[in-house]
Amino acid sequence: MNKYVVERNIPGAGKMSLSDIRTVARRSVNVLAGLGVEIQWVESYIVGDKIYCIYLASDAELIREHGRLSGIPVSAIELVARVIDPTVAEVQV
Repeated sequence: MNKYVVERNIPGAGKMSLSDIRTVARRSVNVLAGLGVEIQWVESYIVGDKIYCIYLASDAELIREHGRLSGIPVSAIELVARVIDPTVAEVQV
């Protein structure tokens, strides 16, 4: 499966209560269960008026379908080309 970063523009996302976040997460998980094993929500980051989500999926269209079915808007989807971390800076011998 491919890894994607999904941008969701949701005004006031950063001010959502834990109860509101839990409601949205449950709706997302319920839809994911119906879509099968070709899509997986890994984690999300809430910042200001946006939520950035990491998904594993067979293709971007499946993520768009999840957004349509869950009612959670998808503003952009980007395929992750490579994942890096501080160990990339280490010298290999």
